[in-house]
Amino acid sequence: MKLLVYGINFAPELTGIGKYTGEMVAWLAARGHDVRVVTAPPYYPDWQVRAGYSGSRYTREAWRGAQVFRTPLWVPRKVNGTRRLLHLASFAIASIPALLAQWRWKPDVVWMTEPPLFCTPAGLLFARIRSARSWLHIQDYEVDAAFELGLLKGERLRAIVSSGERHLMQRFDRVSTISQRMLERARSKGVAPERLLSFPNWADVSAIQPLSSPSPYRRELGIPDDAVVALYSGNMGAKQGLELLAELALQTRSDPNLVFVFCGNGAGREGLMARCAGLPNVHFLDLQPVDRLGELLGLADVHLLPQRADAADLVMPSKLTGMLSSGRPVLAGARPETELGQVVAQCGRIVPPEDASAFAIALQALAADAPLRRTLGERARRFAQEHMARDAVLARFERDLLDCIAPRPR
Repeated sequence: MKLLVYGINFAPELTGIGKYTGEMVAWLAARGHDVRVVTAPPYYPDWQVRAGYSGSRYTREAWRGAQVFRTPLWVPRKVNGTRRLLHLASFAIASIPALLAQWRWKPDVVWMTEPPLFCTPAGLLFARIRSARSWLHIQDYEVDAAFELGLLKGERLRAIVSSGERHLMQRFDRVSTISQRMLERARSKGVAPERLLSFPNWADVSAIQPLSSPSPYRRELGIPDDAVVALYSGNMGAKQGLELLAELALQTRSDPNLVFVFCGNGAGREGLMARCAGLPNVHFLDLQPVDRLGELLGLADVHLLPQRADAADLVMPSKLTGMLSSGRPVLAGARPETELGQVVAQCGRIVPPEDASAFAIALQALAADAPLRRTLGERARRFAQEHMARDAVLARFERDLLDCIAPRPR
């Protein structure tokens, strides 16, 4: 089939949507499908166009069997609600010529991701005119999250924007998302059940495996082999509740065997570093190369997964897949009734979101009980193998794509 992927984030971004979309495209291209991508230059999570790419001109490149068309993009140096909207609008407008350049190619499916929802009107119109199927994949409910997190405000504005979101979502041939709770939310927004599909995030369980010896990162960071490492790895943005990490390190600073490693980039990193200044039990790392991801995740004795209470079930953290695949227990801020809480409760510990004291108590209990950590880590690995293996998830997705373009009965 011919698949056109249309969205702002793509490889070589190492986190979130860019990571998963890149892996999906490479997998499908390797299976012999004709895949093209209309996207922006890589900029996330640093909010800076990566060296070697241009934010001011159109470019085309071959990438792992796919053709990638990159568009101009405005990237703000400091991010707030208004600037984020302008940033997304810059891609939505600048990407239209690149989208129209696929006119003669005539794709079978136009596949779009939320966020951002900004480019879906053009994608939907293009698909309709070219008689292609339209597919929306939801990683985050950006409209709900923007209002819940205070990035956008006002009941009237929310009603208008939410109405537009519902109108768009109901016009896709297929709508997929990454968890059952998020599917339920799509249904509540008026998407017909027969158009809804589950397409969860995945892990490369062959590349990310439990380490049989201490991670090389221990030596590189000067961490003793007998120290218990609490690792946070991923984007450092508004939805992660990073303030809790600093408070957690502060509350446990008197424990000589507990070490924190915070790895990632994003708008919240500078503030987190300022809060942790002077704490000897905290190490910071930039995002690491993808070929070292197994070593990085294997550094953890406990994975930390904070989450803001007002973002519960609006997102299913993409970083969870790698955590579980590494065979280490997870300590998450989640309510028991949420899908994240239900998953982590099987292979780690959950505490109330944004409750630093509860996090500290649970972390110290895990740090003091190596057999329990080992048992929970084995459960985590087993869950990843059974539910998150990349080839199995993408094979199901490929079947759903082919079913989507099958001739409709007359």
